[in-house]
Amino acid sequence: MKRAGSPRRLLAGAALALALATGVQAQGILPLDFFNAPVDPSAPTEVDASTLTFDSAANVITANGDVVLRQGGYTLTGQKLVYDRASERLKFVGAVTVRDPSGNLAEMADLDVTGGMKQAFMNALTITSYDGARVTADSADYDEALRTILEKANYAPCGECIDEDGRCIGWSVSTSRITYNAEDGSLYMEQPTLSLLGIPVAWLPFLWLPDTSETALANLRMPTYGYSEKTGHSLVIPYHAYRSPWTDVILTPTFMTRQGFLLGAEVNQRFETGAIQVKVSGIRQMDSSAFVGDGRQDWRGAIQTAGEFRPFQDWTVGWSYSTFTDPSYLYDYRLDLAKSSINQVYATHLTDDTYLDMRVQQFNQIGENVQWSAQDGQAAAIPNVRLDHVERLAEGFGQIDISGRLLGVQRKADQVATYNGVPYVFGYAGNKQHASVQAGWQTQWIGAGGFVATPYLGGRADFAYYERQGAFTAGAQYPAPPGATSLWSATPIAAMDVRYPMAASDGSTVHLIEPIGQLVYRGSNTSLVGITNDDAQSFVFDDTNLFSYNRFSGNDRQETGTRLNVGGRYQANFIDGGYVEFIAGQSFHLGGVNAFATADHAQTAVGGGLSGNASYAVLGAYAGLSQGVKAGGKLQIDPNDNLRIARASLSASYGKDGYGATASYNYIAPNPAAGAFKTLHEVGGSLTVPVAEYWSLRSHAYWDLAGNSWLQVGGGVTYDDGYLQIGADASRNGPTHTSPDATTVTASFRIKAPAGLNVGYAGAVPLPSN
Repeated sequence: MKRAGSPRRLLAGAALALALATGVQAQGILPLDFFNAPVDPSAPTEVDASTLTFDSAANVITANGDVVLRQGGYTLTGQKLVYDRASERLKFVGAVTVRDPSGNLAEMADLDVTGGMKQAFMNALTITSYDGARVTADSADYDEALRTILEKANYAPCGECIDEDGRCIGWSVSTSRITYNAEDGSLYMEQPTLSLLGIPVAWLPFLWLPDTSETALANLRMPTYGYSEKTGHSLVIPYHAYRSPWTDVILTPTFMTRQGFLLGAEVNQRFETGAIQVKVSGIRQMDSSAFVGDGRQDWRGAIQTAGEFRPFQDWTVGWSYSTFTDPSYLYDYRLDLAKSSINQVYATHLTDDTYLDMRVQQFNQIGENVQWSAQDGQAAAIPNVRLDHVERLAEGFGQIDISGRLLGVQRKADQVATYNGVPYVFGYAGNKQHASVQAGWQTQWIGAGGFVATPYLGGRADFAYYERQGAFTAGAQYPAPPGATSLWSATPIAAMDVRYPMAASDGSTVHLIEPIGQLVYRGSNTSLVGITNDDAQSFVFDDTNLFSYNRFSGNDRQETGTRLNVGGRYQANFIDGGYVEFIAGQSFHLGGVNAFATADHAQTAVGGGLSGNASYAVLGAYAGLSQGVKAGGKLQIDPNDNLRIARASLSASYGKDGYGATASYNYIAPNPAAGAFKTLHEVGGSLTVPVAEYWSLRSHAYWDLAGNSWLQVGGGVTYDDGYLQIGADASRNGPTHTSPDATTVTASFRIKAPAGLNVGYAGAVPLPSN
């Protein structure tokens, strides 16, 4: 490297400046082709750098680290390139080398870049991401708001979107302009055209994205195709009529060959502390005879709204509300059901030691062939309040757990049903209030050898009031409702949980064996503490609630008497990350009133395995192997009936290198006391096989072993190149399915992209901006 002031460098620098500015040929002792090639402003430009910074205060853009600027055969190399936007001066600072098309090399200390080279630098500014996504543009600039403005730009998450075999992959968007905001990462695209596999398929007047993350792209609505016998062939074409950082307006027209045209509209409004969503949809049915009951009408539709805000720290408030022409409308047309089953207003407070949830709720029964007459049997929860608090005491003194619940139930009509002669009352008409408070102290004692004992001492208090509304006309076969009734109940609770974990290792596998024993005393004879059972009707006894002090799913029922729960756990952790785990045990009723021995009006826990002094034995088994195999199973055995299997299930899955398989098995023995006289016995599975690069076929089948009939068969095809996923599926239900003899076909696509964008140069590594 020559010194900064050498005559040779000065001469070369002068000749270079002259050549770049005017293209005049140098004379004398220099070669005839020395830097005499003019810069073609239309020639392709390449710019690389390690980092790019934008100083908004000084209005200066700086490229640092291995800066290379190429155009028309000229290559300029340096470590720092500075563009002063105020003076429009572009300058290499420090050591610079320039190579001309003939291979002549010039070295200098500083270099002013002018003319076509300067414009080439500005036009080469672009947006790139760390994982290959990039934006190219005819021209680019920065404004005072830290925004990059790209004219006639193209965004492609897959770079060139050509794989190593020359095939088009992924997706891209070409626009008249992209405005990228470096402060929040958002992009505003004007007149974007979406191309899939290099083929243009959709156009919008504009599109705003909060970023290009997978979450943001998942929120973009894509066209879908479907088929059902009630609606015929259907095509959904969402249209983003307006999209900004604060507002989305989405129109969703759906065209159906049997039912005609359904129009949906959705508005999402975002605020600093939350968001509001409103959906409206409706249709004039061409063939209402495809449906039954309330669905057989000309006009059908719905209005759905939801919102959630965080007005204060640790607080969340919100609501959801839906109204519809009939309860089956949303289900029949496969519209969003997520928040439509409950109309509610709520407020939730959550900290490290306190959870408070307050709600006012009205439950809606929606689904296939549901009639308006069923709605009066649905409950309104006014209010529904839950409190959980943990007060941690000084070290070694444990903690105090406090929980409370207030549930008010209002129901206009009785909700009853009969299954094979067994009557069920899921809810009585009338008004009910049920308040409960439970407080308890517990700590943990660790003894020699790892022995762990956890004592619990506490109590529960309940108050409930029920007032009947109207005469009970459901029939004499159903349990009669109580009259105007109030109930006070107090339940002392004492428990001891003891465990003795023993671990061993052979260098590659860690084994854990843990015997577990629990003695639980609940000193009350009243299990139906809510007078009526409105929130504790589901019950399955298995390994997940084997070691529980109260197994009922809600607050209207509680366990009573004294119980001994015994069992254990075995777990093996392998050196390759795999594991197997087994949990097994049994529960014994020792004294007092057995809460599971007497059925309530909803037949809760009848035949569930806990009504006798010795419960069913339960087993849970789980495994995860590093080769992509996962499995799990549950078993329920009646030791009092020749080890009869009352319930069994098994599932397994495999996935590796594009191959996938699942298998499932379910068995539930007859339970005549609950009205279940038939055996549920089903087996099924699915298989996915890659058939070509990016392409895979899948199939599934489920068989009713008890009915000797198939439940469902189906299959599909998927294309997935990592950036674009396209899939189509078809299925047919069997005669014993809950929706018998139904055919369904769906097709959709999904675009995928990198997690985000950074400002930089095309073809360069990520370039963070200040």
